[in-house]
Amino acid sequence: MRLLAIALPDSDRKGLVKFLFWSGCRPGEAFALTWGDISDDCCKIRINKSRNLYSVLKSTKNGVKRTFPTVPGSKLQKLLLEIKPSCNLNTLVFTDESGNPLSSAVLQKVWNGHTSKINGREYVSLGVLKELVKKGSLPFYLKPYSTRHTFATWAITQGVSPDKVARWIGDKVETVLRYYCHPQVVEADCPDF
Repeated sequence: MRLLAIALPDSDRKGLVKFLFWSGCRPGEAFALTWGDISDDCCKIRINKSRNLYSVLKSTKNGVKRTFPTVPGSKLQKLLLEIKPSCNLNTLVFTDESGNPLSSAVLQKVWNGHTSKINGREYVSLGVLKELVKKGSLPFYLKPYSTRHTFATWAITQGVSPDKVARWIGDKVETVLRYYCHPQVVEADCPDF
């Protein structure tokens, strides 16, 4: 059995997952993000569109446009500066190996791993989640959308007000408090991939 990275090179797979954990962004919003949506210093991220399962560009889930601030020197800013190419501002931030837009189906393979057979040989990609669980970085099972929940909970436990978290993730305070705060999340640190 041979290992094969599915759809994204290892650094891009981890970059996407880090971005989701560190921004609270919905996966579809990350798939639609272009370098024109990010300030030159990577300290402001405009989130104003999304890509659905079929890679069709649309508005955000609830139509809320927002600007997500990053702190100079933060992990998120450093990540964006590291992966930022010198390119057209319309270039997508996260793509597959061919430069095509990502989809939820690709994210599921990146997240959970994938096995395929090509010419009688079996190829396996562990998936980012399984790698983190294997390393002991994550003590529990998470779905890709849980990165949003985790971000909101970490932010609130670090003293960020629920109204600010709601503004950052494009939701109402009531929604943040009802759906995105899970005390067991604070028992684990943000994984350092």
